[in-house]
Amino acid sequence: MNKTKKILLSEKEIPEKWYNIQADMPNPTLPPLHPGTKQPVGPEDLAPLFPMELIKQEVSKERWIDIPEEVRDVYKIWRPSPLFRAYDFEKLLGTPAKIYYKYEGVSPAGSHKPNTAVPQAYYNKMEGVKRLTTETGAGQWGSALSFACNHFGIDLEVYMVKVSYDQKPYRKSMMKTWGANVFSSPTDKTESGRKILAEDPNSPGSLGIAISEAVERAAKDGGTKYSLGSVLNHVLMHQTVIGLEAIKQMEIAGDFPDIVVGCFGGGSNFGGISFPFLGLNFREGKKVRAIAAEPSSCPKLTKGQFRYDFGDTVGLTPLIPMYTLGHTFIPEPIHAGGLRYHGAGAIVSQLLKDKLIEAQAFHQLECFDAGVKFARTEGIIPAPESTHAIAAVVKEALKAKEEGTSKTILFNLSGHGYFDMSAYDAYFSGKLVEHHLTEEELHADLKKLNTPTIE
Repeated sequence: MNKTKKILLSEKEIPEKWYNIQADMPNPTLPPLHPGTKQPVGPEDLAPLFPMELIKQEVSKERWIDIPEEVRDVYKIWRPSPLFRAYDFEKLLGTPAKIYYKYEGVSPAGSHKPNTAVPQAYYNKMEGVKRLTTETGAGQWGSALSFACNHFGIDLEVYMVKVSYDQKPYRKSMMKTWGANVFSSPTDKTESGRKILAEDPNSPGSLGIAISEAVERAAKDGGTKYSLGSVLNHVLMHQTVIGLEAIKQMEIAGDFPDIVVGCFGGGSNFGGISFPFLGLNFREGKKVRAIAAEPSSCPKLTKGQFRYDFGDTVGLTPLIPMYTLGHTFIPEPIHAGGLRYHGAGAIVSQLLKDKLIEAQAFHQLECFDAGVKFARTEGIIPAPESTHAIAAVVKEALKAKEEGTSKTILFNLSGHGYFDMSAYDAYFSGKLVEHHLTEEELHADLKKLNTPTIE
């Protein structure tokens, strides 16, 4: 085996096509439904929000979708991203498991999010769109889309979840540096925001609320479109450049993963690292386990229900077949702001329902403990979101140690934590608290749902 710690690819090996897992899934996803008629949505229903090329990608069943050269040219700023063997982390854990990580923190925005931000901005530019609106939790998506919109000359409005707006001021500064207008959500700029503030003037906000505001702004302005950083099929497909590169890098290492891990908010980085490997499961009979690591304070995959639900709090988006805690669920203000979302994407939800992937939930103290161990051995300080994946890796590596079995584990280090040091300060000072949801709290918002159930 090649003992090199860092495995690189050349620019020529940036994928030329995205992988569309919908072509290989044993069971297709159920269609999204119109929020008013409850009938399957068509392209004309989505056209006010998205450019037609993205709508085509959303519903496509083609296995491979060409990546435009203009997009690949921007990808070259940071892609291919490196893959590392975590020798020192393995030694600290005393595990026979081999641990690899794909590092997406090398992008301009410091996370995996530009992988979809760039093509989304490009397709909007090609359709003549002048302005985009979006939401952001921790600010990683907002900063990525700000970077992409600046590159293609598109104006951008970002509705940033209030708790993260206050916790992570430098993400806000990044967005402004790239020319975006950033607002603390809920705002008084939209009917959705004003409704939430009337009910709770001190609302900490949520991704669902921020989505409502961004969608409303786009829907009311013919020259504006909406852009989403996770959940939707085309978004997860754009992220498969991660896993496609990782397959080539694992070949160079002379290894292949038994387990692939990604943290989970809406599904973008988990899908990005795992879908190409799941495709090998479906087409070639491989047996890779794919684990989605989510926060215990927002456990839609491990504790939610599989049913139709809105992607936003107010109920403006199509109804999506998803594992959900209810679109009115307001997560606790944990520092992993990018994982504070009530639902999961349709593809990931179908894969989980079919038992083709796994989900595990972790408390934030366990995650930060794993993140600090990783930083002290590998040198990179992970984003709070990414520490959930590391916690899952620790769990699987220690299990391998107990069993005396050698496993190969690959995880996506989806971003660095250099703008999240206040979270680490809170951890070191003992100010981080665990949020234990009662069964009543978990099910309260689900009981309010009057959306279609799924057999």
